[in-house]
Amino acid sequence: MGSQCCAPIAAEPIGEAEAAELAALFKAVADPVRLRLLSMIGAHEGGEACVCDLTGAFDLTAPTISHHLKILRTAGLIDGERRGTWVYYRLIPERVAKIGRLFTPMTEPATV
Repeated sequence: MGSQCCAPIAAEPIGEAEAAELAALFKAVADPVRLRLLSMIGAHEGGEACVCDLTGAFDLTAPTISHHLKILRTAGLIDGERRGTWVYYRLIPERVAKIGRLFTPMTEPATV
């Protein structure tokens, strides 16, 4: 009977600078509201969402939602563009993908 072995999740351990960068990204998404905001923006038609489309999904004030969006923007996970009185947000795919790559196995699990 064969046993399964787990594939490595990285080609090599991450360095100090990359660890600090990833920690900042994880800190930014370590909040249920911010995780939902990322999900909503990414799933929104056209890949971008107006702040006016986001606030109604939460039992929070508009300034609180803006605060969470600012944290995501500062972390480089989203970008925003003002159009008239509204700001439209979109994900920055390479930054969001950076989080996922840390946990994506390099290869399929081996069967021994």
